[in-house]
Amino acid sequence: MTTYPARIPIRASRTRLHGAFTALVTPFTADGAVDEAAFGRLLDAQLAGGIAGLVPCGTTGESPTLSADERDRLIELSVAAARSAEDPRPTVLAGTGTNDTAASIAATRRAAELGADAALVVAPYYNRPNQAMLAAHYTAVADEGGLPVVVYNVPSRTATNVEAATLLELAAHPMIVGVKEASGNLDQIALICRDRPDGFAVLAGDDAWTLPMLALGGDGVVSVASNEVPAEMVALCAAALAGHIDAAREIHERLLPLFRANFAGAPSPAPVKAALSAMGLIENQLRLPLLPLGTAGVEGMADTLRAAGALAPRSLAASRA
Repeated sequence: MTTYPARIPIRASRTRLHGAFTALVTPFTADGAVDEAAFGRLLDAQLAGGIAGLVPCGTTGESPTLSADERDRLIELSVAAARSAEDPRPTVLAGTGTNDTAASIAATRRAAELGADAALVVAPYYNRPNQAMLAAHYTAVADEGGLPVVVYNVPSRTATNVEAATLLELAAHPMIVGVKEASGNLDQIALICRDRPDGFAVLAGDDAWTLPMLALGGDGVVSVASNEVPAEMVALCAAALAGHIDAAREIHERLLPLFRANFAGAPSPAPVKAALSAMGLIENQLRLPLLPLGTAGVEGMADTLRAAGALAPRSLAASRA
């Protein structure tokens, strides 16, 4: 195992890798442009909900279809929103990972220039690196990117699993500060939570896994549902981290249908965008190859939001229509 110097604080006053982080969607207008006004409304809702972190340009933000200029702008807007918030300010964890190590380094450096606090770096997809290659990739980004790195492990999207032994080796690097764990492998997650070094954050990568991972000693979640219900995800994490498991479980059980609906019927972020359009925050627009849910899908997501208490009940007139 490689030996690294003692973990060093990087922007320690700003980097808060615990609690609920929102994997922000990227709103688009009907003509396909980034909708900055809608993104601003979404950011305002996140700040009002007390969210701990903003995650622009991740896969929930349709990062593969964003131009470099669009990614820069979304990071800029997220940083500006975070800086406008009262302390404690939310952490900006910018998605910078690709399946090209050099491109990931360049994107991470650019995010640092724009004021991001840390970088979320997905495991390389399509080229399917083995464990030694994954270690080399993340070490290079950590060595040269200029930001603390959070490993994003999501085998269902990448076809590559960052195994526990590999992640724990990487966790010794002073610039690799956490993992967004979406493997769905409880044994792997438990090993990571047990054996990680002090200060290394373990964040759930699936909303439905938030409570189980916090019970294992995890630190929070990078959430899709917090686009819709930021205050509720903040409350779930706060209750669990404080040891109030019954209160956390009540929130978890009430929101579980929403967690499931956000990944049902179409690839994410189509369902969450349908929900946010029902809430009046964004237009129901995605970029090809993804397509938006139709009217029935939007109405179904609205019903799920109502059941979770996140949308006003239908009026009597509407229910009769």
